[in-house]
Amino acid sequence: MNSEYNVEIAIATPDMYAEIGQLMVNVYANLDGFPAQEEQPNYYEMLANIGDFANKESVDLLVAQSEDKIFGAVVYIGDMKDYGSGGTATRVKDAAGFRLLAVSKEARGLGLGRKLTIACIEKAKMQGLQEMIIHTTEAMRVAWGMYEKMGFERSEDLDFLQRGFPVFGFRLKL
Repeated sequence: MNSEYNVEIAIATPDMYAEIGQLMVNVYANLDGFPAQEEQPNYYEMLANIGDFANKESVDLLVAQSEDKIFGAVVYIGDMKDYGSGGTATRVKDAAGFRLLAVSKEARGLGLGRKLTIACIEKAKMQGLQEMIIHTTEAMRVAWGMYEKMGFERSEDLDFLQRGFPVFGFRLKL
C-alpha cells in the first residue's frame, strides 16, 4: 500500500465484521511471540467474531478504510464494565478503553495505528472521561512504543495473565 490512499476512520457496519475478524486473526496469528491459534483457540474465535463486541451499548468497532478496503480496526469501549478482559480493568470508573488494535501488514508504517488510537482518545474526551485504559504484550513491542510516545504510562495494577500469557496494562490521563 502506498500513502496515496485516503484512509478514513469510521464506525464499522455489520457487513464489515467478517472481513475485520479475518484481518484481526491474520494480524495476531503473525505476531512473533504471540500464542498460536491452537494454544488459545478461544482468543482467536473472539477475534474472528470481533463484531460481537459491537452488541454492547458502550462499544464501537472502529475501522481504518479507504474506499472499499479495510486496513485496520480497533474496539473502543466507552464503559470499562464492557472491556471484557482479565485483571482489574473492568472495575475502573470514569475511564474508557480500547482493545484489539490491528493494522494489516500492507498498511504498516503509515500511522494507522496512531490514527485509530487518537480516534479512541477523542471519543473518550467527548464522553468527558478521565482516562484511557489499554493492554498490550511483549509480542506487541511496536505498538507498546507507540503508546508510550503518545503519553500512555505503565500501570502494573492492570496487569494480568491470560492462560499463563502476561498482559501489561497502561493508562493515559485525559
